[in-house]
Amino acid sequence: MLNDEYSGEQIKVLKGLEPVRMRPGMYIGSTSQAGLNHMVYEIIDNGIDEHINGYAKNLKVVLNTDDSVEVTDDGRGIPVDMHPTEKRSTLEVVMTVLHAGGKFDKKAYKVSGGLHGVGASVVNALSEYMIVKVFQNGKIYYQKYLKGVPEEPVKVIGDTDKKGTYIKFKPDADIFEDREIAVDAHSIETRLREIAFLNPELTIEFEDKKKEKHLTFHFSGGLKEFLEFNLKKKKKNAISESIGISGAYQVKKGEPDMQLDLEMVYTNSDETSIISFVNNIRTIDGGEHESGFKSALTRLCNDYARKYGVLKEKDENFTGDDVREGLVAILHLKMAEPIFEGQTKGKLGSKAAREAVNQIVNEYLTIYFDSHPKESKQIFERIKIATKRRLAAKRARDSVKRKSIFENSTLPGKLADCISKDLSESEIFIVEGDSAGGNAKQARDRYFQAILPLRGKIVNAEKKDLLRLLKNDTIVNITTALGTSIGDEFDISKLRYGKIIIMTDADVDGAHIRTLLLTLFYKYMRKLIENGNVYIAVPPLYRIEVDRKQIYLFSEDELEVIKEKYKDKKWKLQRYKGLGEMNPEQLWETTMDVDNRKLLRVKIEDLEMADETINILMGDDPSLRRTFIEDNAYKVKELDI
Repeated sequence: MLNDEYSGEQIKVLKGLEPVRMRPGMYIGSTSQAGLNHMVYEIIDNGIDEHINGYAKNLKVVLNTDDSVEVTDDGRGIPVDMHPTEKRSTLEVVMTVLHAGGKFDKKAYKVSGGLHGVGASVVNALSEYMIVKVFQNGKIYYQKYLKGVPEEPVKVIGDTDKKGTYIKFKPDADIFEDREIAVDAHSIETRLREIAFLNPELTIEFEDKKKEKHLTFHFSGGLKEFLEFNLKKKKKNAISESIGISGAYQVKKGEPDMQLDLEMVYTNSDETSIISFVNNIRTIDGGEHESGFKSALTRLCNDYARKYGVLKEKDENFTGDDVREGLVAILHLKMAEPIFEGQTKGKLGSKAAREAVNQIVNEYLTIYFDSHPKESKQIFERIKIATKRRLAAKRARDSVKRKSIFENSTLPGKLADCISKDLSESEIFIVEGDSAGGNAKQARDRYFQAILPLRGKIVNAEKKDLLRLLKNDTIVNITTALGTSIGDEFDISKLRYGKIIIMTDADVDGAHIRTLLLTLFYKYMRKLIENGNVYIAVPPLYRIEVDRKQIYLFSEDELEVIKEKYKDKKWKLQRYKGLGEMNPEQLWETTMDVDNRKLLRVKIEDLEMADETINILMGDDPSLRRTFIEDNAYKVKELDI
């Protein structure tokens, strides 16, 4: 029976920081690993804002063994005086009231990353506890909070000659999807290193007590040193001199200037890497500042390539992709009151930034191309090679289409298709080998599960260009089965299955095949990963028979638990070396049944880190690969490439 009453009693008013704890994803982006890391970034950003406004020179970040985090800066310190309207310490207001912070006052912060004024209070709300010490006026001011609620008023606990703020917090495990996740030390280390490159006068200490790692970051070379670090890390060779751009732009009279710092170089790689920041915040998804840079660069390269005779009158213009092939660029824009899309600040939405960056890049590159004709011609010849390669790949794709591989109705002969065409339920298993493929075909629910056994060698997409990939039967079969095409022709709207599930043996060969497939998707069909379509099946490692029942185990830890539990019983253990060793019923029950199976969704939390990982795993340097495996072999709960 429906209750027609609807009155004020049904309207719940959330007070203080209650909204944050009820809907944490709205404030930190998600309740997964990315959201947990974002909590740390929010506190770090507050310390960095003190530096870029001229008040702090040192920052220290410590990750403790109990998963608590400490951040210390030597800036002005959070104000501790009595707030004029709240009638309590300003420190308590900042830490417990949403949208309370110095970032709203242009006199306090001309430029800041933590713009919204919700960072510290949100982290406080989502922490099991937080301790704040402010070093100010010769005193140490102290307050502790439990899940955002102060234990007692701000008090003085001692004398000091220091200035700054110390914050220690432990994220509340109840907030996150996986209660056992911890702050990703590698991500924090990478972020701190980036900040040090962006701020050559800043010194950052980073300590990871779990790994007993203590690092100091200070890079007086700034963006130029950052660029050299990236080239070395990715094993890319520069084929041009690096070009540094630094300039200011005023939007309106009386308004603060925007300041652009940019370093760029062309390499012999076919990849593009544009890393952008706004007020020290990494803009993963780019935005208006990147768009301004790209448009100015493309326009000028076309104009000057014709001026210097690299492009003839009959030649078509370079495309933006041509101009950016092999480009490595780092862009840092400082501006007042940037508009980000979302609290996690992944994309800059400020329209004025496009105009500012476009104008600064246009002015500087015009001078550079005019005064460096030899070096400029070298860049344009590099771009022309990219154009020829693009046109050759287009001809190859057109040839493939004429042969009706991608667009005809003939699917690969090995594919056992499903009946359903509904993306919300249809899924395809890409299976290692004919034996496992045969079992999977027998085990599947043919209404919504398709099976594609892999036959033949899977080529390494990290080492092969698109032309060579199109000649590989296995690659063509995968692409045809998915329906999306590949590379520039990729169209996710033509995807035939909502889930693409990689199912390989739980051994070294299986891991290698899985990595080859992920490399293919990442390099040439990346939208599948970004869209959340790619998964990895988790088959069992063991089957144990005890007390007339079968138990499937997916890890060595689970095996040890079961051994201890049934140590006084007789049991029989089977180790699965491959999917082919299971009969169809076992494969269905453990790995394919929606109600029982374990799937890992492949995510890209950090595109730059993903690119680095792919380069390590599938590149030419075995020492990098060995070090990566040693450092990451223990991570089995999730897969972020």
